[in-house]
Amino acid sequence: MAIPLVLVLLPLGLLFLLSGLVVNTVQAVLFLTIRPISKRLYRQINVFLAELLWLQLIWLVDWWAGVKVKLYGDPETFKLMGKEHALLISNHRSDIDWLVGWILAQRSGCLGSAIAIMKKSSKFLPVIGWSMWFAEYLFLERSWAKDEKTLKSGLQRLKDFPRSFWLALFVEGTRFTPAKLLAAQEYAVSQGLTAPRNVLIPRTKGFVSAVSIMRDFVPAIYDTTVIIPEDSPKPTMLRILQGQSSVVHVRIKRHAMSDMPKSDDDVSKWCKDIFVEKDALLDRHLATGTFDEEIIPIGRPVKSLVVVLSWSCLLLFGAHRFLQWTQLLSTWKGVIIFSTGLAMVTAVMHVFITFSQAERSSSAKAARDRAKRD
Repeated sequence: MAIPLVLVLLPLGLLFLLSGLVVNTVQAVLFLTIRPISKRLYRQINVFLAELLWLQLIWLVDWWAGVKVKLYGDPETFKLMGKEHALLISNHRSDIDWLVGWILAQRSGCLGSAIAIMKKSSKFLPVIGWSMWFAEYLFLERSWAKDEKTLKSGLQRLKDFPRSFWLALFVEGTRFTPAKLLAAQEYAVSQGLTAPRNVLIPRTKGFVSAVSIMRDFVPAIYDTTVIIPEDSPKPTMLRILQGQSSVVHVRIKRHAMSDMPKSDDDVSKWCKDIFVEKDALLDRHLATGTFDEEIIPIGRPVKSLVVVLSWSCLLLFGAHRFLQWTQLLSTWKGVIIFSTGLAMVTAVMHVFITFSQAERSSSAKAARDRAKRD
């Protein structure tokens, strides 16, 4: 790891990990004390706590790296965003699609109640994974035989959620790569289906279950399409931490849940048809560099900047008093302990970066096997 990157990871890593441990500790205390008495109150407080943590990552995108997210859609949809429960489905194009979703949720006022369906290993990540667990993210193993019960019980728990929430579901089941596209095309040809060009074949079992359970209390499905313009570098966590900008285009379309088909087979077909349309939509974007809908200005609010500055001041004061009290840096033993702590912070941040890019190593054979299982 290059020295300049280490110099970036240390202060940003310390800020995120220390503030995250504070948030995690409070979440754990509330989970043990408040939640058994009032799950509603626990959730309302936890929405605020989760936002205090997630806003630091929003700050990284908005203010540190200056990533520009252009949102395309109709104004009526944008007015409803954050004011209603919604199931959000999207293609999975880049390493930071989840962060793009958080940016849209933050602009809509529901960042703390944005939930996603994640792979099971995510919940073991220090700070971010723990906070996701407290925030009721759903963690799956990518095996329907194992995940069906977990998914259905998790969706049922959302019926009495006290705030407007988004539940994000990447129905392709994995991140888009050329190898996975090739696997999807081979599978489509073998099944007599139209071969995709810009998306993978959606895995619809989870989506069908979500619609079946949520249609009574979730009024909308937000269909989002994400693409990185060809003249823009692909955003990654590594580039963001290095302060390197990118551009992301997002198109969003609202579908009323009441308009969804009634049978499971028809819901599955609806989802597959949406991805056929999405494929054609991405073809047009590649040809024109834009979506047809109106660009909705989402700005760059200062809230994340205020939160990061507040955390920085609080932790700097606390660290100063701690070092004064312990005199940790006054002995060689203390210096070694302090240096070891900094090395551990750097290592944890390296794990975060690697984890965000881990799926890129998936082979085409693994992608074909995943498609066949669905």
